[in-house]
Amino acid sequence: MQAEDDIAYLLDSRGVSRDLGAWVVGIAFGRDGRSLGFGLGDGSVHLTTAAGAEWRRVEVHDGACLDLCADIREGVLTGGDDGRLMQVAPDGTATELARFGRKWVEHVAAHEGGFRAASVAKAVHVLDAKGEAVKSLAHPSTVGGLCFDAKGKRIAASHYNGASLWFVNAKEDKPRVLEWKGSHHAIAFSPDGTHVVTAMQEMSLHGWRLADGQHMRMSGYPTKTHSLSFSAKGKWLATSGAEAVVLWPFFGGGPMGKAPTELAGGDQVMCTRVACHPQHEMVAAGFEDGLVLLAEVGSGRVLPLAPPGHGGVSALAWNASGTHLAFGTETGFAGLIDLSKR
Repeated sequence: MQAEDDIAYLLDSRGVSRDLGAWVVGIAFGRDGRSLGFGLGDGSVHLTTAAGAEWRRVEVHDGACLDLCADIREGVLTGGDDGRLMQVAPDGTATELARFGRKWVEHVAAHEGGFRAASVAKAVHVLDAKGEAVKSLAHPSTVGGLCFDAKGKRIAASHYNGASLWFVNAKEDKPRVLEWKGSHHAIAFSPDGTHVVTAMQEMSLHGWRLADGQHMRMSGYPTKTHSLSFSAKGKWLATSGAEAVVLWPFFGGGPMGKAPTELAGGDQVMCTRVACHPQHEMVAAGFEDGLVLLAEVGSGRVLPLAPPGHGGVSALAWNASGTHLAFGTETGFAGLIDLSKR
């Protein structure tokens, strides 16, 4: 094992970092490919360029920013505990799209096809590209997670005792309900739209194969999973919640009856965030000591990106081409690493 002082971290030679001063809740590169936003627990959004050249702080929420994602075309979409859904443009202009009184806007999602979604208590509110309200979708309990499928045609929302799938353009809003007892939180669609997976309060994952409703139970985690990420072609599902990056196989009839692959483990430090590369079979991972690394699925090789010591990693995001990775921690440390060929 190398001494920590001997390890060369790419953040030192190919990155920029800043102390943003508050918990980094979410990160997203704008779909324009030029902008990058960090949402913070103090309600601010910090904007920079994809090269990390200029940084700007924008006061967005009166309270905490609870979630952040890339908006439809450019900039980012945020939800806050002040009950507001906000759009923040790359130039720092913050626009209120909706206000929900004293209720928290806990989860946000957007698709370049033209729709935005925000969860407020038991409801998911859908807005169009102009910011106009399209519909409100009711759920049996508070929504724990929210995502669009790859085509932007369906919304998946997790909640108590399962998840609900909705067609955005349906004339009659009637969900397909995926049932499984327990509390469901983080949720992900497979890239081809054939599977939905949720992370559960009970330190396990649950999945459904949509073609026939087949259940998939993935257990054995020592802590709760907060982060799910499918590989680009949907072959693997990377997850946090263990002392290694846990990858479940979604090929050859898997993951039922198959053991997961584990990467970059062995230091008894929990993995807190994962983000699969948008093109290649590699996964970026952040740990509770602040370590950030990149692991290749096939070979298991690990590339150290950022050293431990800045608080647990709370957010990770790739740009669309996979040349830049951004991360943030619970203490407000933020980094941007250039992984492009030189």
